[in-house]
Amino acid sequence: MQLIHHGAHRGVTGSCHQLVIDPQRSLLVDCGTFQGRDAEKHTNPEIEFPLQGILALLLTHVHIDHVGRLPYLLAAGFDRPIYCSRPTAELLPLVMEDSLKIGFSRSVRLTADFLRKIGRLLRPLSYGEWQEIVPGIRIRLRPAGHVLGSTIFEVELADGRVVVFSGDLGPVGAPLLDPPVSPLRADLLVLESTYGNRVHPPRDTRQQQLEEVICKTLTNGGVTIIPSFSLGRTQDLLFELNQIFSRYEEHQHCTLLRQVDVIVDSPLAAKFTDVYEMMSRYWGDEGQRVLKVDDQPLVFENLTTVDSHKEHLDTIAYLDRHELPAVVIAGSGMCSGGRVVNYLKRFIGKPETDIIFVGYQAHGTPGYYILRKGEWVQLDGKRFEIKAAIHQLTGYSAHADQTDLLRFVEGFETRPGRIRLVHGEDDARQALALALSQRGYTVD
Repeated sequence: MQLIHHGAHRGVTGSCHQLVIDPQRSLLVDCGTFQGRDAEKHTNPEIEFPLQGILALLLTHVHIDHVGRLPYLLAAGFDRPIYCSRPTAELLPLVMEDSLKIGFSRSVRLTADFLRKIGRLLRPLSYGEWQEIVPGIRIRLRPAGHVLGSTIFEVELADGRVVVFSGDLGPVGAPLLDPPVSPLRADLLVLESTYGNRVHPPRDTRQQQLEEVICKTLTNGGVTIIPSFSLGRTQDLLFELNQIFSRYEEHQHCTLLRQVDVIVDSPLAAKFTDVYEMMSRYWGDEGQRVLKVDDQPLVFENLTTVDSHKEHLDTIAYLDRHELPAVVIAGSGMCSGGRVVNYLKRFIGKPETDIIFVGYQAHGTPGYYILRKGEWVQLDGKRFEIKAAIHQLTGYSAHADQTDLLRFVEGFETRPGRIRLVHGEDDARQALALALSQRGYTVD
């Protein structure tokens, strides 16, 4: 048995791992896009490894750094089953249609052909049930708590050995999803390490920080910009903003709150939110409790969704002209493209602007440089002076921190035989490796 990495071994993005069972058979886990500094090292997105003997593709979730190279994989001739959770099967066509428009082809016919082929290959499975995919090899899916549909894969081989792929694990305290539950055992655990060197602040702290920025926006009439991933982070923010607004209304601590507009400027995020609501049966305990008293916890009175590009440009001009307080949630989460870039170009040079980062910023992305609070940032090839206030709310991360990762490993009924760390920068991976080694685990 051998594990080959085609991405996200010594970096965070481009997840693609190949489990070689024997010389004739293997499984592929994810096939994602490289981003930021990783993309500079991997300029060619085409598939450069042989596909012979690959029995199936296992998709852990639909973030672009895990599925973005699927068009290239299929173009290279891949025609095997794709196993995933049922929510992932619902979300994947939306992600891929958007990805194709941006980086592969704007042809409606080619997009339709690709989506039909993906639909033919998809094999959505329920959580918790063993499924034999070929004689002697079976898999089981467990919720990973990262985004809706995210999955931990258990792979059991004919000789009884078990390989576990964590995918991206979610933190304890995520508002809409329960934390991951550890499998029983693993001869080999392939574990993500994105935040293996840090501990997130408590959830109450992040809500308080968000409330403080919103009240500042109300006071100075500025714009708060939240670069956010369309899937997962946007829905978490809407859920918690709704709770914040309800709490303010109940206690009347901030009576001006209804005068601030919350703008979701991402048609894709709006589509994802619809899927989140449609598949609310997959939400965690907290989400289920809120659903009993609020049948639309992702929608509230002062929420506006921007659809067309013209409406997007009109919204920016309106906010700039009238200087009204607003909270804008827009993609992309790393500011490397998408509609958030236009908001940044217009408002990043204003002192009354606040920019809140709620997710990981890969090295080399504009978000990474803004977060470092330098004097300027390059957007669309031009320099823009940074006068906005910059905030980082790491408590909103959809990734497990070191405490969560250690809890996941220690939750195995039988200690994993060997752990391979992936999906992490050197410092994060090394810190987690040290913490695991000190607890007696074998890490490579």
